[in-house]
Amino acid sequence: MGDLRALGIRPGDIAMVHASLRRIGQVQGRAAGVVAALDAAFGPDGLWLMVLGAEDGHAWVNERPEPEREALLADAEPFDCLRAPAQADVGALAEVMRQTPGTVVSDHPEGRFGARGAQAAQWMADPPWHDYYGPGSPLQRLCEAGGRVLRLGADDDTVTVLHFAEYLADLPNKRRVRRYRKVMGPNGPHVRVVECLDDCDGIVDWQGPDYFGLIVQAYRATGAGVTGWFGHSRAEVFEAAGIVEFGRAWMERELSLVR
Repeated sequence: MGDLRALGIRPGDIAMVHASLRRIGQVQGRAAGVVAALDAAFGPDGLWLMVLGAEDGHAWVNERPEPEREALLADAEPFDCLRAPAQADVGALAEVMRQTPGTVVSDHPEGRFGARGAQAAQWMADPPWHDYYGPGSPLQRLCEAGGRVLRLGADDDTVTVLHFAEYLADLPNKRRVRRYRKVMGPNGPHVRVVECLDDCDGIVDWQGPDYFGLIVQAYRATGAGVTGWFGHSRAEVFEAAGIVEFGRAWMERELSLVR
């Protein structure tokens, strides 16, 4: 917990966590030990959250023409927010956190988050169905609450709060997608459509490196944030509202050049 204190994490704080267990290396209790260290650092009055997503064996359906999608989901298991494993590409810690008693998860098959600590249930309640990273999302709440982004050895392109910046950026013709998911409703399983900005391939046809990574590198170069160590990995803390505003301006400047 001393490493987290050195990064400025105090009881009662609020943060979104991104972590690479491989880079953190061996710690006491392994992944469960990391969860315990975060719980202790934020304390019972704090709150920390992670993006979970959900493994979806029928994700390929959304690569098919729209008129075919609902029928192709006929044999799909309906999404269960409490049972679906976290998406593999968000990291192993997210799945361990999801399974740890006391974690509250949001009920959304695309934009699912997990939260621990005070007010976790309120933060995870009633996620917007469409534009689940936009207004009304936990990402907006994070910014408005003065929350931070805690990165423990994570790749530069894994800063989920920048998806909120995509919604704020004043850009024409932002790319949107429609995804079909089978969910459980009051009358049984049914298929629902989710509409949102393209959070997989980007909101424009950008040909360079992942622009989230470029934004993080540029933001870091301004001297923003606090850097240190956690286990064997480099670690850093950013103000969520600060990197969102920086990302919004960066997108409006750089992505507006894409034709």
